[in-house]
Amino acid sequence: MDEINRNDSGADLGRLAQAAAEAMTDGMVERLSDTAANSLEVVDRLNDVDTREAVHALLDRVTEMHRSGAMDTVFETIALLHGARSAMTDSMVERMFIFVEHMMNNLANEEIAAMAHNARRSMEEAVQETQQAMQFLLAFACKMQSRSADSHGMVDHEDV
Repeated sequence: MDEINRNDSGADLGRLAQAAAEAMTDGMVERLSDTAANSLEVVDRLNDVDTREAVHALLDRVTEMHRSGAMDTVFETIALLHGARSAMTDSMVERMFIFVEHMMNNLANEEIAAMAHNARRSMEEAVQETQQAMQFLLAFACKMQSRSADSHGMVDHEDV
């Protein structure tokens, strides 16, 4: 009996495949073969070690983003940017670029460059001085702790 059911199932599948093949147009066959070729090309690219590692890394990061809730943040940010882009008119974009151009023209001059150079040099010098001050305070604190431990509240004979 099982043999008969298997033969019937096989015959049914054969008839189904025959019906599908007869129903397909040349365009459908062409698209199906293109899809199969593209699929095999993708599978073949996964044989490359670098590609496989990249896909695994991507999947790991997506999983990590999903667990931490960052995926929601990414999609919310994308929706926000899309909404902002959809709401912007050509006039708004033009005014934004005029503003950026105006700022660049105001900031891109010799005086601003000199001020930025002077600010960087001043910062470097201040850091060196700060480090020296911190070293002084650290040395002072160590000496104070040392004297306090040595004297246990007694007056040092050198100071009298």
